[in-house]
Amino acid sequence: MRDPGFLRLWTGTTASGLATWALPFVLGLAVLDRTLTAPALGLLLAARTAGFLIAVAVGGVLADRHTRRGVVLVAGLAAAAAAPLLALGLGRSLPLMVGAAALAGAGQGAVRPAFQALTAEVVAPEQRQRANAATTLAVRVTTLTGPALTALLAVLLDTASLLLGIGLLWLVAALVPGRGTHRGTTATDATAPPERRPSLRAEFVDGLREARRHPWFLAGLGALTTVIATGYSATGVALPLLSRDRYGTEVVLAAAMTAYTLGALGGALLMARWRPGAQGRTALLGLACYGFAPLALALPVHPAVVIAAYVLAGVGIELFNVPWFTATQREVAPDKLARVSSLDFLLSYGLAPLGLALIAPALTAFGPTPVLAVCAALCFLAPAAASLAPGARHFSTPRTPAA
Repeated sequence: MRDPGFLRLWTGTTASGLATWALPFVLGLAVLDRTLTAPALGLLLAARTAGFLIAVAVGGVLADRHTRRGVVLVAGLAAAAAAPLLALGLGRSLPLMVGAAALAGAGQGAVRPAFQALTAEVVAPEQRQRANAATTLAVRVTTLTGPALTALLAVLLDTASLLLGIGLLWLVAALVPGRGTHRGTTATDATAPPERRPSLRAEFVDGLREARRHPWFLAGLGALTTVIATGYSATGVALPLLSRDRYGTEVVLAAAMTAYTLGALGGALLMARWRPGAQGRTALLGLACYGFAPLALALPVHPAVVIAAYVLAGVGIELFNVPWFTATQREVAPDKLARVSSLDFLLSYGLAPLGLALIAPALTAFGPTPVLAVCAALCFLAPAAASLAPGARHFSTPRTPAA
């Protein structure tokens, strides 16, 4: 944090994370004050997700083709421009709000792989684990304090003003980070005829080839996607229902979510200092800990057990996240890092809505206990299988003498 370059990057990343989290929360407040209907909220969130998924793939290619700093600037300004459009359309024009939500999602999607790659440029290799821990720590603090802060501001400001505040956060994310060392491939290809320059699709496929070169990455990404699409989605749907129906109070819901965030804070602090010997398998073990959350919900246990399971899940997810990002920045070719990172976000977060869409009818058809038990089993088994992949022990790619 004493490094000015990293401090600027950390500030921008934190501002983008806060803005990303705040948008659905503020739109939810608009539903409460009846300036937005619940179906309209669902449409806006779907548009934002669509924009994110499209832009995260394209943004990864552009961040490798051009400068990562340039992509952060353009994506942040696009997301900032979406905020006043959302405020203008609130209560007046739903199509305008849908377009603005898609633009906001596109900015969020494009900035993620660019920030990941920019971290590898700004931070020395031996400091990257601490840097990633500091970034994820900021995200968790935002998640913990954000709702109370936003609710307090909602007493003083209307929804349109809060949306404009989100735009200001995106301006910080766009303007504050400094330049990195990557200059992109544009300068190399500038003398080539336009028809001979690689297309966006060809460069994205090149990123896929780079990902395939790292078996541990593909295996870990498969495990992460499984945990998010099953365990994370199942608990997101089941926890509110069971808190109401089994325990008869919303306190269990609030306590469990707070416990998860506090556990993640503890995990991030731990990973700022701890260097496990077999960091890959330690990370995958941490990822598997998320399985305790759906397992606790599947069993008729005391609420304290549910809360403890969520603490363990929170600690475990950061035991995974910090080494995962650090290893990706270390092992992937620097000129393809943004594309590989975009694949990470595209699959792990992109399939989460599909999991949510399937879990709800499954809970209705089969009941919570069998569905949650299956999800818990998948959360345990997927990381265990990933730990058997070549290079998974240390999250490092086996290299031949020729390489």
